[in-house]
Amino acid sequence: MAEKLLIAGNWKMHKTPSQTVEYFRAFKPMVEGIDEVEILIFPPFIDIPTAVSESRGSNIKIGAQNCYFEKEGAFTGEISPVMLREAGCEYVILGHSERRHIFGETDELINKKVISALEEGLRVILCVGETLQERESGLTFTVVETQLRLGLSGIGDKLDRIDIAYEPVWAIGTGVAAKPEDAEEVHRFIYEKLKEINPTKAEGVRVLYGGSVKPSNAEAILSQPHIKGVLVGGASLKPESFAEIVKIGASIERSK
Repeated sequence: MAEKLLIAGNWKMHKTPSQTVEYFRAFKPMVEGIDEVEILIFPPFIDIPTAVSESRGSNIKIGAQNCYFEKEGAFTGEISPVMLREAGCEYVILGHSERRHIFGETDELINKKVISALEEGLRVILCVGETLQERESGLTFTVVETQLRLGLSGIGDKLDRIDIAYEPVWAIGTGVAAKPEDAEEVHRFIYEKLKEINPTKAEGVRVLYGGSVKPSNAEAILSQPHIKGVLVGGASLKPESFAEIVKIGASIERSK
């Protein structure tokens, strides 16, 4: 498995460019010199140039929250992976539950995006996860495996350019995180499936947990053996709370 824990913050539709400057000028000194974990922030598209500029020379990487699968064309309102690379992004989130459930993105569309992003040299965080109804119906593993296999279809030998975020839909933005042992069970299952998909590349994949991660539960989540990072939503919007999660991850890495 990849060495460093990945501590990623997804700002969703929050912060203007001026607020992005303010955030980074507060956040950078808080995490300066921390190299035990990989630190990654996903701002809105409009904030990416500012975030790249403000993070230059630091230990903070920048990614995008989504992209389209075409390189260019008549696709009003869309952003291509080519544009993201030139803007300074290293990562892109694809298949987030909000894209699936609010905007109706299918596994087939998400798979096209995954392939396109990989072709342009971006590292992908592919999100998978079940709704509360699916969990209560005992479908968690079926849903996760389906999203995983369809999302990764046709990627060939590029599995180690992907990280997976397990985000139970019922835990996102609700304040109710999955119990660490329940999340660990799904993460272990995901690694088993990744080994079936590509046994030689599966070790290069980090499986992150996302869904109401905050400083108060980060240690319990990150201490699980198959949880290799977190995708943080609301708690990443304040530099203080996100820096605290980064430091918790670094402390866990140092204690290994």
